[in-house]
Amino acid sequence: MSDLEQYYRVLELEPGATLEEVNQAYKDLVFVWHPDRIPKDNLRLQQKAQDKLKAINEAREKLRSLKTKHQTTHNSPSPQKEKPSQTTQKPPKQNSDLSGKDYSRANLSNKDLSGRNLSYANLSGANLSDTFMHKVNLRGANLSEANLFRANLLLADLREANLRAANLIGADLSGADLRGADLTGARIRSGERLLVKLVGTNLAGAIMPDGSIYQ
Repeated sequence: MSDLEQYYRVLELEPGATLEEVNQAYKDLVFVWHPDRIPKDNLRLQQKAQDKLKAINEAREKLRSLKTKHQTTHNSPSPQKEKPSQTTQKPPKQNSDLSGKDYSRANLSNKDLSGRNLSYANLSGANLSDTFMHKVNLRGANLSEANLFRANLLLADLREANLRAANLIGADLSGADLRGADLTGARIRSGERLLVKLVGTNLAGAIMPDGSIYQ
């Protein structure tokens, strides 16, 4: 079996799957195998989860790199194509320092912002639906009225973040640090049903959607 075939197999995909399918498979498998979902005292399963995540991450990065290179090679630039506005701009490359940047009202839906430093960035009103933000640094960031529908915020740093009136329906905040964050008016429920994943989330001192302070 070639390395390429092995990468598809790790993500439980058929060879030739699209980039969108690769990204979705990655999100699904990270959710299934995240160590926070496994009992801490089960060392065998914890180690297995770590190994699985390592393989999943490697497979996704290799396939993303190959597909991006293929698209770049086969797509000629159009000289008459308008420059993208801020609402469609792509964030800089992985590990870029984006602290304090202005992405207000930007369309970042389905983007991969994992591991980025967006501390104190302005993301007010931004569309972050289905965006992957594993371990992203959003400390002190302005996310007021942002759409975080089904966003993956596993282990994200959201200390002192402004999440007032943000849409968090379907978001995964497992293991995230929300100490001191302001969630006043944020959407997290449908009726009495909580629709946000908060497994292992640190909410100490956070202002909850109803205005109460989490103890």
